[in-house]
Amino acid sequence: MSLQNPVFIPGPTNMPEALRRACDLPTMDHRSASFPGLLNAARSGVQAVLKSRVAEVFIFPSTGTGGWETAIANTLNPGDTVLAVRNGMFSQKWIKMCRDFGLNVISKDVTWGEGFATDWAAEQLAADKENKIKAVLVTHNETATGVKSDVSAVRLALESADHPALLFVDGVSSIGSMDFHFDLWGVDVAVTGSQKGFMLPAGLGIAAFSPKAMKATEQGGLPRGYFNIQDMAASYASGGYPYTPSVGMLNGLKEACDMLMEEGLDQVFARHTRIAKGVRAAVAAWGMEVCATRPELYSDTVTAIMTPAGFDAGRIVSHADSAYGVAFGAGLGDVAGKVFRIGHLGSLTDVMTLSGIATAEMVMADLGLDITLGSGVAAAQEIYRQGNSTTLSEAA
Repeated sequence: MSLQNPVFIPGPTNMPEALRRACDLPTMDHRSASFPGLLNAARSGVQAVLKSRVAEVFIFPSTGTGGWETAIANTLNPGDTVLAVRNGMFSQKWIKMCRDFGLNVISKDVTWGEGFATDWAAEQLAADKENKIKAVLVTHNETATGVKSDVSAVRLALESADHPALLFVDGVSSIGSMDFHFDLWGVDVAVTGSQKGFMLPAGLGIAAFSPKAMKATEQGGLPRGYFNIQDMAASYASGGYPYTPSVGMLNGLKEACDMLMEEGLDQVFARHTRIAKGVRAAVAAWGMEVCATRPELYSDTVTAIMTPAGFDAGRIVSHADSAYGVAFGAGLGDVAGKVFRIGHLGSLTDVMTLSGIATAEMVMADLGLDITLGSGVAAAQEIYRQGNSTTLSEAA
């Protein structure tokens, strides 16, 4: 791929130059008086992006996968039961991690392209009179399929069943790009990483804990060392860190949160929604379909595009790289070879997205697919022109 071109993968995302510079710091003594202010600013910035007043934010030198482990290891005990739905590669990986920890997982497989099976979960919770289910795992935005799930509906199912299970949410490819209400939705642990909506390099795993989840850490009995929340909280209380932090990345995270808040969260989310609509308009103009089965499931951060039966979608990804120096996302797991993915999150504009759509058209035409060059671009242009606050009459 060419480093001059934007990437269209679902993460890591494009980095604004200001954030690249923010990560480029001289060595700082993390035991000096300068460090606590930086750490606390990064934590409070994430809390604001989560729209929370109560979340305790923990930041590890890690990735979102480390955040999954943080949620599991700090709140659950050996043999505990968790409820989950396998609807994509990342929900599948979180389920595997639970089983690796010796947890009992009640899971439901759904077609990849569907969201979290809330009705099924509600039945399971209502039937669990002994409250054996200790946590419900939800992937807010399934990166492999471009599907979002309704977290608030899962919280409603818990409340309707009067069930005390914790609500864990994977927000790795949604937080910072799609609206997320930690408090309103009653989330107990939200997990994300630095390399997607926060527009930074990979390297930070972020986990936000509710007061209820913090209480559960006092009884959690699964092995935990590096990802020990209690150790981290004790160090935070004195302005420190239990081991060597990634100071440059923390400064980048602080700046990323400031950048998001300066743009305005509503504007950030509206931008992502508009860009996603343009990509889907292009897909329709190509005569193709997205993996997500219904409009209410459409993701604002990644679109998985179904290619014709018998065509290896991986060829699009490899040809885009070799011929045009542009990166698209490959299909994963159950949809490997069946879809290619356009990531449209983080530091991205309408104009940048048009270049990705145009490149996808050239690639598909090169490979012999029945694509009219410019059709998808034109369809997306209409969406983006409608979203422009300056009308043609005003411009005239």
